[in-house]
Amino acid sequence: MSKLYLVATPIGNLEDITYRAVRILQEADLILSEDTRKTSILLNKYSIRQRLSSFHKFNEHQAIQKIILTLKEGRSVALVSDAGTPGISDPGFILVRECIRENIDVECLPGPTALIPALVLSGIPCDRFIFEGFLPVKKGRNKRLQELINEFRTMIFYESPHRLKKTLLDLSSVMGTDRTVVIARELTKIHEEIIRGTLGSLIEEVDRRLIKGEIVIVIQGKSEKKSSFR
Repeated sequence: MSKLYLVATPIGNLEDITYRAVRILQEADLILSEDTRKTSILLNKYSIRQRLSSFHKFNEHQAIQKIILTLKEGRSVALVSDAGTPGISDPGFILVRECIRENIDVECLPGPTALIPALVLSGIPCDRFIFEGFLPVKKGRNKRLQELINEFRTMIFYESPHRLKKTLLDLSSVMGTDRTVVIARELTKIHEEIIRGTLGSLIEEVDRRLIKGEIVIVIQGKSEKKSSFR
């Protein structure tokens, strides 16, 4: 049956994939991948030999109509990102929107995404939260930070290692150095680490050592009571 499947893949440990995800990838006529080299590692582990095609932020607009045509021909297509759930700070939203417009069925398989384990592990209230993804690098960055000054919910961000210090400094400039924050890096991998403290203490931590890997930042909302992470 013609359908687009959004398949969540492991964020690190390759064992963190569901039975259904493996089955769908085995049965799909085409697998769309953000980075075919990374996806091939996962597919090889589970002996999946389906056709693989590149689909990333630099070619998604050009590739969509061809994918829609493939789906209209009655084929099934599975979309995966490098890690986690497609569409969460990764390509996928535009393709889903186009499928909806064309009355093509879309199904999302639940699975890994880095923001939830980071939030739960943080020790910061997780009953109400917002996910901001990556802050704008330049245009719109200061405006977005200003909008978050009075945010009372827990805030979650993704960040790259080389921009981590700047982001912590920018956050401290609008929220203060005493705001509780947690850095979760390399989740589910061998070097997984949870670093807890305040914006001020974590800026000092980043100065002392190089923090590598995929990073999630979790920050306490303004109205919550101060934590004892020091």
